[in-house]
Amino acid sequence: MIVERRASRPLALVLLAPVAAIAAALCLSGILIALAGAPVLEAFGRIATGAFGSRLSATETLLRACPLILTGLAAAVAFRARVWNIGGEGQLYLGALATVALGFSNPLGLPGPLLTVLLMAAGALAGALLLLGPLALRLRFGVDEVVTTLLLNFVVLLVVSLMVEGPLKDPLAFGWPRSVPVLADATLPKIVARSRLHLGLLLAIGAALLVWFIQSRSTFGLESRATGLSPEGASFAGVPLRRTLLKVGFLSGGLAGLAGAIEVLGNRLYVSTDLSPGFGYAGIVVAMLAGLNPLGAVLAAIFAAAMFVGSDSMGRALGVPSFIADVTVSLCLLTMLVALFFSTYRLRRERPA
Repeated sequence: MIVERRASRPLALVLLAPVAAIAAALCLSGILIALAGAPVLEAFGRIATGAFGSRLSATETLLRACPLILTGLAAAVAFRARVWNIGGEGQLYLGALATVALGFSNPLGLPGPLLTVLLMAAGALAGALLLLGPLALRLRFGVDEVVTTLLLNFVVLLVVSLMVEGPLKDPLAFGWPRSVPVLADATLPKIVARSRLHLGLLLAIGAALLVWFIQSRSTFGLESRATGLSPEGASFAGVPLRRTLLKVGFLSGGLAGLAGAIEVLGNRLYVSTDLSPGFGYAGIVVAMLAGLNPLGAVLAAIFAAAMFVGSDSMGRALGVPSFIADVTVSLCLLTMLVALFFSTYRLRRERPA
């Protein structure tokens, strides 16, 4: 058998790959649910009901999807240009920390909407700068950004812990350390009455549309795609590789930092070491499930969020450990990699000489 690259990828095959990956992951998860002693079909029904069965559950699922859309976009933008950004978690936390550091007071007396925009920009800038460091090391010294971005996640988390137990500690908080809250005037408004769902969801979807437009309709999008397909060929064609990769890093890190800012301004209002249950890492799965497509990242993020929210309901009803959602999302990554392989390559029987 010979493995050869497909000359072209049919649209049907591209669309079928994530569906097949999700179906395979659910089947494998069903085996684990059965081993836990729970009825598989009822368990999946509980997950669906827990995620979308009521107005409250649906808004909670969309709320959970908001940061996943942005971290998924951050990974998709970087991976398309072969910038292996594994630091979305750290960039999210640093964006959240910058938001709180600037948002707990308003010495300039800025109006609320302007202050909100400023804080989101600050969070995005903090995330972007955190990625530009490892990217500069790669371009200057050939340092692998997988290692540097991954290790920076732990460094940033330690910095957050230092700040929430020191200069930014809320003196009114008892128990688990957390920062002072941002001003009420700077928070994002709710978009559904009697729910926690806020304007950040629409901002995240707007970011997905903007990234899609940039990648499909701009010179920078074409350059970043060419850089990812063949750096040598792109350089020969006149694409400024260093400048393009730095732009990619700025956009990718900025999206992850924006996720942290929106999570603070719309949901938590403060930063703590448990702000993210792994949004940065889950964003990698979202990006892969979406096939690195910005619009697909929205659907993939909603699916991942539904698994997380619905599994909590399933766990309470059937006594199945709720971390089955983490297993399912992780399996989606593995099955998607297999699906991408077979959608890009095909097996051909070698003819005898």
